[in-house]
Amino acid sequence: MSDAQPLLHPDAFAGKTAFITGGGTGLGLAVSTRLGRLGANVVCASRSVEHHEELIARGETHGFEVMSHELDVREPADVKRVVRDTCERFGRIDVLINNAAGNFVRPAMLLAPKGFKAVIDIALNGVFYVSREVGRRMREGGGTIVNISAPYATTGKPGVVHSACAKAGVEAMTRSLAAEWAPLGIRVNAVSPGPFVSHGAAERLWPSEEMERQVLGQIPLGRFGTAEEVAELVCVLASEATPWITGAVWLADGGWSLPQPIAEGDVARVVRRRSTDEQPDPRE
Repeated sequence: MSDAQPLLHPDAFAGKTAFITGGGTGLGLAVSTRLGRLGANVVCASRSVEHHEELIARGETHGFEVMSHELDVREPADVKRVVRDTCERFGRIDVLINNAAGNFVRPAMLLAPKGFKAVIDIALNGVFYVSREVGRRMREGGGTIVNISAPYATTGKPGVVHSACAKAGVEAMTRSLAAEWAPLGIRVNAVSPGPFVSHGAAERLWPSEEMERQVLGQIPLGRFGTAEEVAELVCVLASEATPWITGAVWLADGGWSLPQPIAEGDVARVVRRRSTDEQPDPRE
């Protein structure tokens, strides 16, 4: 676990309404909870409302309102309906977090076309459908949008070509909408998290202990992140604390995406050995 301290004022989102897709599980749950505890009305939208039970319970415990919606982001008509219902309830949407996604590890030669299409439909097309509909509501008074990407959107990665293509599109969309919607007072950014601890994700992305050790060995900071750490960054970018940041993609991966030409631990061992074996020259 991390000892990171909160970066935002406890009332940073007081009176605001935040719309989070996939907001009932994993990172979405952490973001929804954080926004609610910072004062926001939380609208949680995903395909299964049963996944919202934990968030609703947290809202009751911590005193924030949760509006639960069943939503398939692949269906523009459904998106329009849920956004309309949200605005009828709360008046407007101030914050949009595009978190809904789908991912699994599959070699490209074994990836069925319908599997590729399903991930693109959710993680790319769905981001556009929701952004467009919410953006139309935000244009009267501005707002903030934060999309969730992944480090391999720019580097590529074996086994996740479907997700890499979707996330690359999301990053292009982030920059395009940021430029297009800036005159409307709408900021659009993205957060690109590396491997972090999240219920359900590990089983899909590193299903064995050996694979988990391999992934951990690729992280220079030596540990997995937490959903709460990533959520804090998402909320900072969605807040008024970052009014001059738009079109940016923020990495939060413990260095996972950095080049690693030397075996894990070699550099640290060399540094430790030289620090004890070599005495500094007093003339230097």
